[in-house]
Amino acid sequence: MTSEASTVMHVRGPDHLPEDTYRQFLEQLAELSPVVQALPPSAALVELKGALRYHGTNARGLGEILRIRTVSRLGVDVRVGIGPSITVAATASAQVPLPGGVLTVSPGEVTDWLAPLPVEALHGIGPRQAEALRDYGIHRVGLLAAVPAATVQRLLGGRAGRLAADRARGVDPRPVTPRALPASATVTHAFPRHTLDGAEVRAALLGLVGQLGHDLRHTHQSAGALTLTLRFPDGTDWTKSRRLTQPSAHDDDLRTTAYRLIDAAGLQRARVTALALRADDLLDAARTPEQLTLDDAREARLTAEETTDRIRERFGPHTIGPATTFRHAS
Repeated sequence: MTSEASTVMHVRGPDHLPEDTYRQFLEQLAELSPVVQALPPSAALVELKGALRYHGTNARGLGEILRIRTVSRLGVDVRVGIGPSITVAATASAQVPLPGGVLTVSPGEVTDWLAPLPVEALHGIGPRQAEALRDYGIHRVGLLAAVPAATVQRLLGGRAGRLAADRARGVDPRPVTPRALPASATVTHAFPRHTLDGAEVRAALLGLVGQLGHDLRHTHQSAGALTLTLRFPDGTDWTKSRRLTQPSAHDDDLRTTAYRLIDAAGLQRARVTALALRADDLLDAARTPEQLTLDDAREARLTAEETTDRIRERFGPHTIGPATTFRHAS
């Protein structure tokens, strides 16, 4: 297999990239290759198979071309990682210092390049997994690659351990799957006057969660991520995105993520004029696996959610909802 047949580019844009700018960013990538996989809210994968010969340059040259175009056309610098697999390319892009640059890892360099990195630097290793590995004395990717796969599976769990062991050795057969930026759904709330009341802001957010969840369930979609935007009296915005543990349209899951977003804002005494909650990375609900649960309380809430949806569809969206939202609205 030639390097061209397995050359992957992972591109990271700045955090808090506006959606319209992100769409233009994806258009710049599509000029390099027809195989682009959007990774909202600010990253993407590009398969360079065929693109190198078409553009008459090497992989690093394409990365530099991309940087020139995004800076000159969008005012946005990017971090580009290039390697023979998604894991290597994504790990490489994270090693590029801000504001931007290009890091290329050739197939023959993968093992030696990965080995000295801390385990948490390997793409796909989360903080809890890294902590479990460190407790066992595995601090570097090279050590992870040297440990028997069965041992890693005992530490991290069957599937997660198998993937971690493979990727530490540079094994990742996943292809880049063409995917455009998914549709999104947004609900908003404007306060009649500037509010300093954190409880009022939280109540409004809870109302938006219920409205958004109902809209998603009505259209048979699940959200992979949420984006919260706060508007302040001077016209400035604060925006932050967070992925859900797994795609969902259930109020429980949306509320947990939305509360983490509002907590991250650290409002304290800030005045707020409006909220917007957007569901991103939408999927067909039929394609979303439903996680089994032994939580009776959650099952009861999901049953109540179905009943609430039927009431809203029959009598209107504002006829039923959390008591907190009605208390603040009254």
